[in-house]
Amino acid sequence: MSPSAVQNEWAGRSGHYSPEFYAEYGPDTGTEAILEVLEKSVDTDASILELGCGGGRHLAHLHDHGYENLYGIDINEDAGEVIERKYPALEVDGTFYFDAIEDVVPTFETDAFDVVFSVETLQHIHPDNAWVFEDIARVTDDRLLTMENEPDGDELLTVTNVDDFPLYFRNWERIFGDLGWRQVHSSEGNIDTFRVFEKRAASSA
Repeated sequence: MSPSAVQNEWAGRSGHYSPEFYAEYGPDTGTEAILEVLEKSVDTDASILELGCGGGRHLAHLHDHGYENLYGIDINEDAGEVIERKYPALEVDGTFYFDAIEDVVPTFETDAFDVVFSVETLQHIHPDNAWVFEDIARVTDDRLLTMENEPDGDELLTVTNVDDFPLYFRNWERIFGDLGWRQVHSSEGNIDTFRVFEKRAASSA
Protein backbone atom coordinates (compact mmCIF):
# COMPACT_ATOMS: atom_id res chain seq x y z
CA MET A 1 0.00 0.00 0.00
CA SER A 2 1.36 3.41 -0.97
CA PRO A 3 1.95 6.26 1.52
CA SER A 4 -0.97 8.25 0.08
CA ALA A 5 -3.29 5.23 0.31
CA VAL A 6 -2.41 4.78 3.98
CA GLN A 7 -3.05 8.46 4.67
CA ASN A 8 -6.36 8.43 2.78
CA GLU A 9 -7.55 5.44 4.79
CA TRP A 10 -7.15 7.34 8.06
CA ALA A 11 -8.26 10.70 6.68
CA GLY A 12 -11.65 9.22 5.80
CA ARG A 13 -11.99 6.82 8.72
CA SER A 14 -15.43 6.54 10.33
CA GLY A 15 -16.90 4.08 12.80
CA HIS A 16 -14.37 1.75 14.41
CA TYR A 17 -11.02 3.49 15.22
CA SER A 18 -12.38 6.88 14.12
CA PRO A 19 -12.05 10.11 16.18
CA GLU A 20 -15.63 9.61 17.39
CA PHE A 21 -14.88 6.03 18.46
CA TYR A 22 -11.92 7.01 20.61
CA ALA A 23 -13.67 10.05 22.09
CA GLU A 24 -16.45 7.76 23.28
CA TYR A 25 -13.85 5.35 24.64
CA GLY A 26 -12.35 8.12 26.73
CA PRO A 27 -9.10 8.20 28.73
CA ASP A 28 -7.53 4.92 29.80
CA THR A 29 -4.52 3.56 31.67
CA GLY A 30 -2.27 4.79 28.86
CA THR A 31 -3.59 8.32 29.34
CA GLU A 32 -2.84 8.07 33.05
CA ALA A 33 0.69 6.84 32.33
CA ILE A 34 1.34 9.86 30.12
CA LEU A 35 -0.06 12.22 32.76
CA GLU A 36 2.12 10.65 35.44
CA VAL A 37 5.27 11.25 33.38
CA LEU A 38 4.31 14.86 32.65
CA GLU A 39 3.53 15.63 36.29
CA LYS A 40 7.03 14.46 37.24
CA SER A 41 8.93 16.17 34.43
CA VAL A 42 7.29 19.41 33.21
CA ASP A 43 5.20 22.29 34.55
CA THR A 44 1.57 22.81 33.58
CA ASP A 45 2.57 25.66 31.24
CA ALA A 46 4.63 23.25 29.09
CA SER A 47 3.83 23.17 25.39
CA ILE A 48 2.57 19.66 24.57
CA LEU A 49 1.91 18.21 21.12
CA GLU A 50 0.02 14.98 20.48
CA LEU A 51 0.63 13.26 17.15
CA GLY A 52 -2.66 11.71 16.07
CA CYS A 53 -4.89 13.36 18.66
CA GLY A 54 -8.13 11.92 17.24
CA GLY A 55 -11.16 13.15 19.15
CA GLY A 56 -8.97 14.65 21.88
CA ARG A 57 -9.40 12.16 24.72
CA HIS A 58 -5.76 12.24 25.89
CA LEU A 59 -5.36 16.00 25.55
CA ALA A 60 -8.70 16.58 27.30
CA HIS A 61 -7.47 14.57 30.27
CA LEU A 62 -4.30 16.67 30.43
CA HIS A 63 -6.42 19.80 30.15
CA ASP A 64 -8.54 18.63 33.08
CA HIS A 65 -5.32 18.41 35.11
CA GLY A 66 -4.25 21.97 34.43
CA TYR A 67 -2.31 21.76 31.17
CA GLU A 68 -3.50 24.44 28.75
CA ASN A 69 -0.71 24.89 26.20
CA LEU A 70 -1.90 21.92 24.16
CA TYR A 71 -1.55 21.09 20.48
CA GLY A 72 -2.83 18.23 18.36
CA ILE A 73 -2.40 16.90 14.85
CA ASP A 74 -4.86 14.55 13.19
CA ILE A 75 -5.30 13.67 9.55
CA ASN A 76 -9.05 13.15 9.94
CA GLU A 77 -10.91 16.46 9.72
CA ASP A 78 -13.87 14.95 11.60
CA ALA A 79 -11.68 15.14 14.71
CA GLY A 80 -12.27 18.89 14.86
CA GLU A 81 -16.02 18.50 15.15
CA VAL A 82 -15.64 15.76 17.73
CA ILE A 83 -13.32 17.85 19.90
CA GLU A 84 -15.64 20.87 19.70
CA ARG A 85 -18.63 18.76 20.74
CA LYS A 86 -17.08 16.43 23.30
CA TYR A 87 -14.41 18.67 24.82
CA PRO A 88 -15.42 22.33 24.27
CA ALA A 89 -12.96 23.72 26.83
CA LEU A 90 -10.09 21.91 25.11
CA GLU A 91 -11.28 23.18 21.75
CA VAL A 92 -11.07 26.77 23.04
CA ASP A 93 -7.67 26.48 24.70
CA GLY A 94 -5.97 24.05 22.32
CA THR A 95 -4.45 24.48 18.87
CA PHE A 96 -5.20 21.84 16.26
CA TYR A 97 -3.97 20.93 12.79
CA PHE A 98 -6.09 18.62 10.67
CA ASP A 99 -3.58 17.32 8.16
CA ALA A 100 -0.96 14.60 7.83
CA ILE A 101 1.85 14.52 10.37
CA GLU A 102 4.28 14.48 7.46
CA ASP A 103 2.87 17.80 6.21
CA VAL A 104 2.56 19.60 9.56
CA VAL A 105 5.57 18.66 11.69
CA PRO A 106 8.24 19.92 9.24
CA THR A 107 6.70 23.41 9.45
CA PHE A 108 7.45 23.76 13.18
CA GLU A 109 10.57 25.43 14.51
CA THR A 110 13.28 23.42 16.24
CA ASP A 111 12.46 22.74 19.93
CA ALA A 112 8.95 24.13 19.40
CA PHE A 113 7.37 21.81 22.00
CA ASP A 114 8.45 20.80 25.48
CA VAL A 115 6.73 17.44 25.05
CA VAL A 116 5.65 15.43 22.02
CA PHE A 117 3.75 12.17 22.40
CA SER A 118 1.93 9.59 20.30
CA VAL A 119 -0.44 6.75 21.13
CA GLU A 120 -0.71 4.07 18.43
CA THR A 121 -0.15 6.69 15.73
CA LEU A 122 3.43 6.40 14.52
CA GLN A 123 2.68 2.78 13.61
CA HIS A 124 0.62 4.17 10.71
CA ILE A 125 3.53 6.06 9.13
CA HIS A 126 4.51 4.38 5.87
CA PRO A 127 8.20 3.36 5.60
CA ASP A 128 8.62 5.75 2.67
CA ASN A 129 7.78 8.60 5.07
CA ALA A 130 10.09 7.51 7.90
CA TRP A 131 12.06 10.73 7.32
CA VAL A 132 9.47 12.51 9.46
CA PHE A 133 10.84 10.85 12.61
CA GLU A 134 13.88 13.11 12.39
CA ASP A 135 11.56 16.13 12.27
CA ILE A 136 9.63 14.82 15.28
CA ALA A 137 12.90 14.59 17.22
CA ARG A 138 13.91 18.05 16.01
CA VAL A 139 10.78 19.86 17.20
CA THR A 140 10.85 18.23 20.65
CA ASP A 141 12.74 20.09 23.37
CA ASP A 142 12.42 18.02 26.56
CA ARG A 143 10.41 14.79 26.57
CA LEU A 144 9.39 12.46 23.75
CA LEU A 145 6.85 9.75 24.56
CA THR A 146 5.77 6.81 22.41
CA MET A 147 3.02 4.32 23.20
CA GLU A 148 3.02 2.03 20.20
CA ASN A 149 2.83 -1.57 19.09
CA GLU A 150 6.40 -2.79 18.53
CA PRO A 151 8.06 -5.80 16.89
CA ASP A 152 8.98 -8.89 18.84
CA GLY A 153 12.69 -9.24 19.53
CA ASP A 154 15.28 -6.84 18.15
CA GLU A 155 13.80 -6.22 14.71
CA LEU A 156 13.71 -2.59 13.64
CA LEU A 157 10.51 -2.85 11.57
CA THR A 158 7.83 -5.43 10.94
CA VAL A 159 4.62 -5.07 8.94
CA THR A 160 1.42 -6.56 10.33
CA ASN A 161 -1.81 -6.60 8.35
CA VAL A 162 -5.03 -6.09 10.28
CA ASP A 163 -8.17 -6.43 8.16
CA ASP A 164 -5.92 -6.16 5.08
CA PHE A 165 -4.56 -2.85 6.36
CA PRO A 166 -0.83 -2.49 7.16
CA LEU A 167 0.53 -1.50 10.57
CA TYR A 168 4.23 -0.70 10.79
CA PHE A 169 5.65 -1.88 14.10
CA ARG A 170 9.00 -0.28 14.93
CA ASN A 171 11.63 -0.40 17.66
CA TRP A 172 11.42 3.18 18.92
CA GLU A 173 14.35 2.88 21.30
CA ARG A 174 16.62 2.23 18.34
CA ILE A 175 15.02 4.84 16.07
CA PHE A 176 15.03 7.75 18.49
CA GLY A 177 18.27 6.60 20.06
CA ASP A 178 19.91 7.11 16.68
CA LEU A 179 18.39 10.60 16.57
CA GLY A 180 19.99 11.79 19.80
CA TRP A 181 17.47 10.69 22.41
CA ARG A 182 18.03 8.52 25.47
CA GLN A 183 15.35 6.22 26.86
CA VAL A 184 14.65 6.88 30.54
CA HIS A 185 11.60 4.66 30.96
CA SER A 186 10.03 1.65 29.29
CA SER A 187 7.03 -0.46 30.26
CA GLU A 188 4.92 -3.09 28.55
CA GLY A 189 1.13 -2.85 28.35
CA ASN A 190 -1.32 -5.38 27.01
CA ILE A 191 -0.37 -4.60 23.42
CA ASP A 192 1.72 -1.40 23.54
CA THR A 193 5.21 -0.50 24.64
CA PHE A 194 5.41 2.82 26.49
CA ARG A 195 8.74 4.61 26.13
CA VAL A 196 9.92 7.94 27.51
CA PHE A 197 12.93 9.67 25.96
CA GLU A 198 15.01 12.71 26.83
CA LYS A 199 17.80 14.36 24.89
CA ARG A 200 21.13 12.81 25.74
CA ALA A 201 22.51 16.15 26.89
CA ALA A 202 19.78 16.49 29.53
CA SER A 203 19.66 14.83 32.93
CA SER A 204 17.00 12.38 34.02
CA ALA A 205 13.87 13.63 35.74
